[in-house]
Amino acid sequence: MDTKGLPLFVMVTPADVHDSAAAREVLFRLRLMHPEITIVWADLAYAGTLVDWAKSFLHLTIKTVSRPKDAKGFVVLPRRWVVERSLAWLLHARRNVRDYETRPEHSEAMLTLAAITLMTRRLTRQAVHPNASLPRPQAALQAA
Repeated sequence: MDTKGLPLFVMVTPADVHDSAAAREVLFRLRLMHPEITIVWADLAYAGTLVDWAKSFLHLTIKTVSRPKDAKGFVVLPRRWVVERSLAWLLHARRNVRDYETRPEHSEAMLTLAAITLMTRRLTRQAVHPNASLPRPQAALQAA
């Protein structure tokens, strides 16, 4: 996900593969597809050797987001919340709510389709009132 919550690409792995194990493949694909990205925000689970590997081989800086030391219970972590919110947006597509696909490639395709739909809606959405001082178009006045 980028900082606005839009997916850069989709990768589906089997359930028995831990996220930190798949992270090298994800970062490698990210570097190939988006060489302009230099900083990656990640959960504390990705700290350790992955940070050094990404820096030395991919020239990526991984910044981890950790919980505040005095926090108890659920705490919203600003960078982490972007990912969770984006996953919720992708699951608004009915097909992605349940895992109907039998192959990971099919799941990736359905998630990518949902991401494309999400991004096109975001790009074409007009602001409700972009500038209140300007007169509204006549069609908008008639619809209201």
